[in-house]
Amino acid sequence: MIVGLGNPGRNYETTRHNAGFLAVDILAEKVGIDRINKSKHKALYAAHAYNGKNLLLVKPQTFMNLSGEAVRDMAASYHVRPENIIVMYDDINIHSGRIRVKRSGSDGGHNGIKNILYHLQSDAFPRVKIGVGRPSNEDMKDYVLDQLDSDAYQGVKAAPEAALEIIFRGVDTAMQSFNGKDFAAEE
Repeated sequence: MIVGLGNPGRNYETTRHNAGFLAVDILAEKVGIDRINKSKHKALYAAHAYNGKNLLLVKPQTFMNLSGEAVRDMAASYHVRPENIIVMYDDINIHSGRIRVKRSGSDGGHNGIKNILYHLQSDAFPRVKIGVGRPSNEDMKDYVLDQLDSDAYQGVKAAPEAALEIIFRGVDTAMQSFNGKDFAAEE
């Protein structure tokens, strides 16, 4: 199960906070899914077989801070263990244009991840953190709800590749391949 975090609604579509939604949409296109438009458990989702693996792409529709409800219910419905849930989301502690793959861990101050940890009662899910940078003097809420910049978008485009690397080659290989790379510089 690959989860992209974001906020539902047109006014949030291309914001920094919706980096996870954007990454899941790019992944859907890459694997041949036309649209993520089925609805279940407060989420939009699509199921698809790709290179011998069954993929379940999920976009919670509960707003970022309540994402765990949808993740928990979708995982239970499809019998997905936490270690088989990959979550892609924005991270202000990573420079724009970079991503960081993690095997597990704390919420790192991200309320969507905090809610997923609470509802899954596990931190064992891999993450693809998409760097959106940190504001210099802007209010944090305004910053994450502002438009994604072109450097951060390069990280969004790399995140689906990292998720597929986790699925097909493992978390360790994905960490070696993606952590530390500046995808904005490669543009």
